[in-house]
Amino acid sequence: MILVDVADVSVSRPDKPLFSGASVTISTGDRLGVVGINGTGKSTLLRVIAGRQDPESGSVVFGNGVRLSMLDQTDELPAGTVRDVVAAVAPEPWEAESVLTRLGMGDHLDRSTAGLSGGETKRVALARALVTPCDMLILDEPTNHLDLEGIEWLEQRLMSYRGGLVLVTHDRHVLDRLTTRMIELDRGNVHVHEGGYDDFLENRADRESAAADAEAIRRNLAKSELAWLRRGAKARTSKPKYRVEAAKKLIDTKPEGPARPSELHLEFPTPRLGDVVIELANIDAATPDGRTLFSGLELKLDPRERLGIVGPNGAGKSTLLDIMAQRRDPQAGTVNWGSTVELGYFRQLGIDLDPDARAREVIAGPDRKPDWTDARLLSSFWFDADAQWAQVSTLSGGERRRLELLTVLASKPNVLLLDEPTNDLDLETLRALEDFLEDWPGAVVVVSHDRAFLERVVADALVIDGEGRATRWPGGFNAWDEQRKANGGSRTVSSKTAGPAKSTAKSKQNREKSSGRSSSTIGHLIREAEKSMAKLEKKRDRLQTQLVEITDDHNEMSRLGQELADIEAELAQTEERWLELADEQEQAGR
Repeated sequence: MILVDVADVSVSRPDKPLFSGASVTISTGDRLGVVGINGTGKSTLLRVIAGRQDPESGSVVFGNGVRLSMLDQTDELPAGTVRDVVAAVAPEPWEAESVLTRLGMGDHLDRSTAGLSGGETKRVALARALVTPCDMLILDEPTNHLDLEGIEWLEQRLMSYRGGLVLVTHDRHVLDRLTTRMIELDRGNVHVHEGGYDDFLENRADRESAAADAEAIRRNLAKSELAWLRRGAKARTSKPKYRVEAAKKLIDTKPEGPARPSELHLEFPTPRLGDVVIELANIDAATPDGRTLFSGLELKLDPRERLGIVGPNGAGKSTLLDIMAQRRDPQAGTVNWGSTVELGYFRQLGIDLDPDARAREVIAGPDRKPDWTDARLLSSFWFDADAQWAQVSTLSGGERRRLELLTVLASKPNVLLLDEPTNDLDLETLRALEDFLEDWPGAVVVVSHDRAFLERVVADALVIDGEGRATRWPGGFNAWDEQRKANGGSRTVSSKTAGPAKSTAKSKQNREKSSGRSSSTIGHLIREAEKSMAKLEKKRDRLQTQLVEITDDHNEMSRLGQELADIEAELAQTEERWLELADEQEQAGR
């Protein structure tokens, strides 16, 4: 059954066009993921598909009697209790309570929606969308503000949903497991890819390769046409006019520029960090109503720390970051900062930015006027000229989060506390941020429910289970997640490599005695070795291609052959080094 037919729609915003020529037909059973960089109009396209926003051109036609349910980033909840506002749209009251409990709102059923936090509001809005009977479900960033168990439950529910599904999400695991088609917004164009997330990545790479090949052909043709035009003035006067115009058009044609001008450049001076970073001693924390979050917590950050903090919503993860940042006092215990610490804190709630301020003014700060240095910094962080002078109120959610992140990094910290940094960022920015954190010389502590981000970034995990316990897991998120799944998905798991947070410092000292290096340092060295291997493999492949293409220059063949042998020897040494580090990491985790 066809649910909606979108034909040749176009939409723009005041400062630029968003997309044009968007056409897609969505039928029962389709699962579409919408991707694109921040500001390309993903949320707008969802509203157009849902009939909540009229396109400037084109048409949106719904099937007879089609029922829609949508989670929109701009949704506001009606007045009432959490239980009542969800039960009002659910076929059965029990389903409302069940879904709310699964989304971490089971202890808040009788609270007024007027007193909810931003994250709680989003979870209640998601529950309303999920329980509403519908033929098509449209979800804009549904995994934001969910914990790991909530995300896994949501995946299972959406897998069993039989209607049409359209979603925007930055969660690569969700895209990979749920989607059967992808809609890509790219530089005003709309591309529909058959298959899931992996197929989309492959198709996009093929398209970019084809575009590069077409540009190479155009350049060669342009050279020959230019030579033809230059064959003397007398000869030109006798040339057919249409051929002259075609030649000039070919020469003047420029290839479509990239969606973003270059790779993301996150290069900021980082002050040297001493041996003492942030030390927590015997920390107790509780909620305002007296519920214990964690007690007796002891934690010493390494100068190369890569620590991920995970746990259910309400367990105290953001509270712990606030205590580490000295923005909140613990109930008991002490917090000590090293004398060299320069802290950068990227908070989940964001920075309170003036909605009327322009992006350049935000980066310049209140004490000076924006200048070329601010323009260069914004440009390197994918803010084009229009976006640099755009008011904060006109930026998309992802653009605003990117501006907030840039504000934190521009302060030149050497310790980063990141609270849900992946929310609202597009996939390209996420990958760039992951690359940056791999090489960044300071200490990083991150709270996140983004599994792909945690897998890539953290070396150890600190698990706060919501029942007053905190446990550090050497080996990072994957080590804990595998044990959790083996334990039936329980947050409370045990392992020989795990220990209570209050014994973290002692266990870490024991590991360093055996290996001489912390697990964070070893993890960094492993990632460095992997990057070196990737670069060497690219050089090897390039040299092998060059050798195949050379047929008669024996001197060049000899030179390339020697260079190839050197590269292969270096690659073998790097692979051996990687194996040694992997063994060392395993020993450090025991």
